[in-house]
Amino acid sequence: MRTHILYTGGTLGMVETPKGLAPGADLAGWLDRLLDGTEMAGTVEMTSFEHLIDSSNATPDDWRAIVEDLWAHHDSADAFVVLHGTDTMAYTSAALSYALTGFGKPVVMTGAQYPLGVVGTDAAPNVTGALRAATSGKVGGVAVFFGHKLLAGARVTKTSSWSYQGFDSPAVPALALTGAPWQWTPPAEGATGWPDPAPYRRHDVLVLDLVPGVTAARLAAALDPPPEAVVLRAFGTGNVPSEEPGLTDLLARTIASGVPIAVASQCVQAEVLLGHYEAGYALAQSGAIGAHDMTLEALYAKLVFLLCQGLSGAGLVEAMGRNIAGELTTDPDQPLTQ
Repeated sequence: MRTHILYTGGTLGMVETPKGLAPGADLAGWLDRLLDGTEMAGTVEMTSFEHLIDSSNATPDDWRAIVEDLWAHHDSADAFVVLHGTDTMAYTSAALSYALTGFGKPVVMTGAQYPLGVVGTDAAPNVTGALRAATSGKVGGVAVFFGHKLLAGARVTKTSSWSYQGFDSPAVPALALTGAPWQWTPPAEGATGWPDPAPYRRHDVLVLDLVPGVTAARLAAALDPPPEAVVLRAFGTGNVPSEEPGLTDLLARTIASGVPIAVASQCVQAEVLLGHYEAGYALAQSGAIGAHDMTLEALYAKLVFLLCQGLSGAGLVEAMGRNIAGELTTDPDQPLTQ
């Protein structure tokens, strides 16, 4: 099998500089030495971003550039690996999951918590694990390999800035765990895909966290001028401080003005059920969109993706409830809006 690797930047290939870690390692040489003498020697080609980025600087423009590179090499490779910084890898993996439902070949993302030149780094096991996963014949769509686990790309969240097992998929099992042999779990089915998606570009999607004591005036200031869409990270199963004067009225007016509000939970593991409690009833009646069990990263990337497709209003709400790339567990008894 031929494998194409795209190197976008990130800690894995960084070196020490007077201003801290920055891209600069000889990644191609390191990769050749890593694979020398293995069955993958001579089967891997690599391209790099012209401007390598710390993933904290990644934007939807970079998501588009990754998609374009993968499609440019689609016919010359059987499997694909994307090397990416860990800070926003979960956002990128979700974005790629939506954009590549018609790609037809495995794409596995990975990175590292330590640079490749540090003794004890996790760079080598993550890269070789990603290569093995990508060439296994068992991966469909986009996945993330990290810390001896293979995770569904639209279900990933970063759980630690230091642990070698820094990513997890809290709503679904890992696709595979390394070992002798690897232990595989069948992926969830039911994703609808998205034919011929329009490319990514930036959209004004605001993410707001509720906290005890937040006022309607503070939220109103954050919503002025109005964004194109809002991710509201609420409590528990989608509850808001409904007794705070004017707060639910403000959110209802925002939705009525044409700005969709998607309600997520601040819990790492949760299912948003709008109206399950009285504290979430007003949002449900106002037409807010419940995130169900989507991660924040998958929810944000999905809103950007759908806005890039030109959707708004009822069309956007309907598409938010559709399982495009395995990002949510659909339940016909629990619609995303009431």
